[in-house]
Formats: sequence, C-alpha cells, structure tokens
Amino acid sequence: MSKKKSSDQQVDWKKVAELMLISRSIDDLEESELVPDKKILYQFSARGHELAQILLGMKLTNSNDAASAYYRSRPLMLTLGLTPEDAIASGMAKSGGYSDGRDIGVVCNMPTKNGVKVLPMAGDVGSQYTPAAGWAQAIQYRKDVLKENAYSEAISVILGGDGSVATNGFWSALTMATTLNLPVLFFIEDNGYGISVSSDFQTPGANIANNLYSFKNLRIFDGDGTSPEEANGHIDEAVNYVRGSNGPALLRLTVPRLNGHSYQDNQAYKEDSLLKEELKNDPLMKLKSFMVPSIITKKEWESIQSKSKKVAKKSAEDAWNRPNPDKDKVRDLVFSKDSDEIQQVGGLLPEGFDFPKASETPSPGKQRINIVEGVRRTLEHELEVNNKLVVFGEDVGAKGGVHAATMGLQKTFGKDRVFDTSLSEEGIIGRAVGLAYAGLMPVAEIQFRKYADPATEQIKNTGTIRWRTANRFAAPMVVRMPGGFAKCGDPWHSESHEVFFAHIIGWQIAYPSNAEDAVGMLRAAMRSNNPTIFFEHRNLLDSKYARKPYPGDDFIVSFGKAKTLRKGDDLTIVTWGAMCERSEEAAENSDYSVEVIDLRSISPWDKEAVYESVKRTNRCVIVHEDTLTAGFGAEISAEISNDLFQFLDAPVKRVTMPNIPMPYNVELMNHVLPTVDSISEAVNELMNY
Repeated sequence: MSKKKSSDQQVDWKKVAELMLISRSIDDLEESELVPDKKILYQFSARGHELAQILLGMKLTNSNDAASAYYRSRPLMLTLGLTPEDAIASGMAKSGGYSDGRDIGVVCNMPTKNGVKVLPMAGDVGSQYTPAAGWAQAIQYRKDVLKENAYSEAISVILGGDGSVATNGFWSALTMATTLNLPVLFFIEDNGYGISVSSDFQTPGANIANNLYSFKNLRIFDGDGTSPEEANGHIDEAVNYVRGSNGPALLRLTVPRLNGHSYQDNQAYKEDSLLKEELKNDPLMKLKSFMVPSIITKKEWESIQSKSKKVAKKSAEDAWNRPNPDKDKVRDLVFSKDSDEIQQVGGLLPEGFDFPKASETPSPGKQRINIVEGVRRTLEHELEVNNKLVVFGEDVGAKGGVHAATMGLQKTFGKDRVFDTSLSEEGIIGRAVGLAYAGLMPVAEIQFRKYADPATEQIKNTGTIRWRTANRFAAPMVVRMPGGFAKCGDPWHSESHEVFFAHIIGWQIAYPSNAEDAVGMLRAAMRSNNPTIFFEHRNLLDSKYARKPYPGDDFIVSFGKAKTLRKGDDLTIVTWGAMCERSEEAAENSDYSVEVIDLRSISPWDKEAVYESVKRTNRCVIVHEDTLTAGFGAEISAEISNDLFQFLDAPVKRVTMPNIPMPYNVELMNHVLPTVDSISEAVNELMNY
C-alpha cells in the first residue's frame, strides 16, 4: 500500500475556485475579444479541464517534481505560479511569457528554481511523454546513484488527452515506466475527442484505462474529472501511490471539452444532444454547487467571479502594453556560447559542474588504435570523471554495442550508468531529453543512421529547446550514430544522409575521419552545453587509415575547426568522414598541387578555413558520400559561389553518390560511391577548365 503524503492535507477549495474562475475568465476574454481582435492568433480553450488540472497542481509539492504538459494545460500552469499577465502575454506573442514571442502562446514551460519544473512542451501530440519518463529515470538515478535525498519523493507527471494515447510517444514512455518501475503518473484527460475524431478511434473501447489493467507494474485509476470530491480523491490516491515509491500509475479522468479543439473549431461534428450533455457536466458549475453554501456563500463566490474578470481584463491590458520582442535578438540562442547566460534548467552547467582540464594539443601514445577503441576509451574516461554521465541504447550493455564501442563499460560502471533500452528510438532520444533536463549528461546510441528516423520528432524538438524557451531550458546530450558503407552496402545500415541533421536547427554535428579526432570530438561533445550528433562511419571503425595513437585523456577538438590533411596550391578538396582517405589518395596521385581539407564537423562548418584555401587555389571540389541533390556539399558550394565568385577560376564541383539508396551488392556499391578515380577526374576537369 502507498504511504500517506502531504497531498492528503485539506484542499483549499477557495483557492481552487479562484484559480478555476481566473482560468475561465481568461478563456472568456480570449474568445470574446482578444481572438476576434487578432490580438491572439492561436487559442486553445481549457474549459472543462480546469478542475482536474488545478487539483493535480496543488499536489505537486516536491521541488524536484516535473510536469510534462500539453496545449490545454493553462489551469495547471496558473496553479503552479504562472501569472495571468504572463499567460495572456504568451498568447499575444509579447515580450516575456513562455518564450519571448518565439513560440505559440500555449506551448508552455516553467523553470521554477525551487519548485515544480514544467518541462517544455512541443506542438507535436504525444511528444510530451518520453522526456517526462527520462526525468523520472533521472529521479531514480539522482536518488539511488548520486544519493541525493531531495529526490526521494519526487515524481514525474505527464498530462495528455485521449487522442495522445494512440501515439508512439505514449507507448514508448509506458514501456519505459513499467519495465523500469519509474515514478511516473500518466494523467489522461479524456474529453472524448481528438479534434473531431472520437475516442473509439484512439483506443479500443474508447477507454485506455480498461485496456491497460493487464500491464505489470502499472496501477490504474479511472473516474470522473468533473466532480470535485471524486476527482480529488482519485488524484490524491494516484499521486500518493507514485510518490510512495510504488512505481508508475495511470489516472484517466473523464472531462468535457466545452469548446472546440481550438477557436476555429465550431464542433459541427457533435450532435446537439451531446453538446447539452457536456454543458451539464461543466466542472465549474459542479464546483459551485459543491462549495455554495457549505464552504463559501453565494456572495463570496460572486465576488471571486467578479474579481477574476477584472484581473483577466487588467492582465490583458498590461500584456498588450508590453513591448514586442527585440527583433535584433531573434537569431540568438540557437547555440550556447561562452558569452551567453547559462540556461536555467538542463545540462550540467546550471548546477555548476566543473570539468577537468582540456587541451587541443594531443599527447599521443605509441600504440595506434582504431575508432572503436578511441570511442570506448573516451567514454570510459568521461564516465570516470563525470558521475552525471550515462551511456545507453539498444545492446550497449552486456553485449557492448553492435560495433563493440561500449564493450566492458557496463561491467565497470554498473547497470545504472551503462544500460540497454527498449527497441524504440523515439524512447531513446526522448529519454535523453528528460535526463538532460534533470542535470545529467546522456550519451545515447542509435545503432545505425537509418534507425534514427523514428526519433525525428524528438531530435528536431531537442535542437530548438534553448531558442524556443528563450534560454529557460536546454538539453545538452550526445547521440552516437554509426552509418555509411562498410564491407557492403544496403539501404538500411549504410545510409549516411548527414545533411538531414545539418538542416535541424540547434545540433552540433561531428563526423570524424580518424581515431584521434574521434576521441577529441567525442570528449568535446560530452563536455558541451549543446546537443551533438556524433557520426561514426562504419568503414572507418577499424580501418588502417583511421588508426591513430590515443591522443590522451585531456584532448579535445573544437567544433567548427577543420583540419588540413594535405597542403596544396592549385585546387582545394573539401570533404569529411570516409571520403578523406579517398580524397587524400587522389591528391597524392595527382599531377597538381591539391589541398585536402577535412571539415571534421559540418554544423558548424569551418567557413574560414575553406575560404582561405579557395582564395589561394581558386578551384574547389567537394566530395561526400551522401547523395547529390541537397547534400551538404550543395550548401558549401552555394556559399563559396556567393562569397568567393571573384576568386574562382572554375565552377565549384561536387563528387557524391547519385540520387539512389546505397545498394547491397558490393560491385554496385563501389560503382556508385565516390572513388579515387572519380575524384581525380573531377580535379583534372577543373584544372583544365
């Protein structure tokens, strides 16, 4: 049985009424004036959902609790301390608020220093689940591994509607929570509709609670979210259950959606009889009946109601009079820089973590190692010096990874720090986000580049966290991702497609060509305040070309700093990854003086080094394994052509894969990959232009 906690204290029903009436007053004002006057452009009413959210918010009392909300969660936010003015200003896209005008007004977050953290929500339905599961795992880690008593009763709560239970994020988080017995409360507000689609299309029988009773390690609660006493009882019991270290629970509360999905939705798909039935279930009316006159008088209720309308009106006026966000700062905060203020929540720096010394000068040993060993040794050292670093993914534990890069690490550091995950890339990356929010440094492995596709939603959202919360939150992490051709090709394990991630805002992208750079860039990534995609090319993992002496435990390579592999005066080759070896060989065999530049990272990429070289040689060939159309070489070519046109003696040329998937047959693979011969041909063509 669960223990009794502070949430069992007498409910301050007058406070509940105040919060509910101010929430309703804001909705009224938005719908009657602010949206029609185009002062607010997106509006999502919380009518019908308020009571349950307010009661929940009043029970989130631990400073390490987290709530992962969604677009109908303003009553919760008001309960946790959001001012009405900030709430309305966010909708008006005025300065301050959730995002300083960078995101939709209902896309909420709250980085309260000594209170509940409301994790940054995203506009994607279901994307709120796995980061909250990651926070819950971090609660366990900080409590059990780091021995931080402040986390002993903390919980993670995920709010979602009935439509969200059909998403990948919900099921991935459910798997994580139940297999790891995490302190997670799934708080499902079932209003019967996902926009216009009824609940019976979201889950069989239209009741997710009924469908989950057989889940091991999951306590189910189900009831009415409009009745004050019943809703409070269910919420109290569910919160106490999870807070009492009993594991995860799911609470489904039925509520009416008294307005459309958004302001533009007229609910024409609902029968008149249903609309009338929903109005009868208005929790505000039920709260009034419950409180008047047994708790407060009718006059007191009317006074609160009148005051809430005045507060909403005044807050809207003050919000509208706020200045618009500073246009000169809209490009800021994509990445963390030394001069920037550190984010309030997320990563190692807000809690003052000090890294050991670092050097960009290698201290090489005598023995040459391959990239696999370089990655493994770097992970091992950083696990030793940073007790907040965790390594995880499919098969990284006892097996040591499908490429053996984590071999032996679980045995050395234990299953809390090096652990396997379920087969869900959405869950791997979403979990990493939550772990990062909670002050850890997650190092996640995606087994092959192509397998990252199911995690695209979380990857894209992660990169924009700092920018869209105006530096309130960030999620620094490392995602290791092998890819590219090897002993053979195929469309699934051999994809490169790094340009996809270059187009995702906010990620650093490392693509080392040798063991020394792999060590330095991986260490830099694990000490960075930005998220990093770390590519490990499969053909380089154990290749002779990529073997270098281990450069020492202090060695780092800065992102955006290219390396000149070979000096030359007649032509510049710009390349990265596995194409470095072929480009160097082509340059060595050439009759011309060819300079070869290894970018090492493509986000950011070293424009200064490339430009300096091209200004001298006046010719440029770009070589990459990714396909031709819109490959990253196109970006480099466009920049060179735009900025250095007067220096060019020939067009910029690209040598790439054709626009086809990687073939499995070895002869076909070698036929379509850039080769020494095709690179040499491009060099000769430009020299004879």
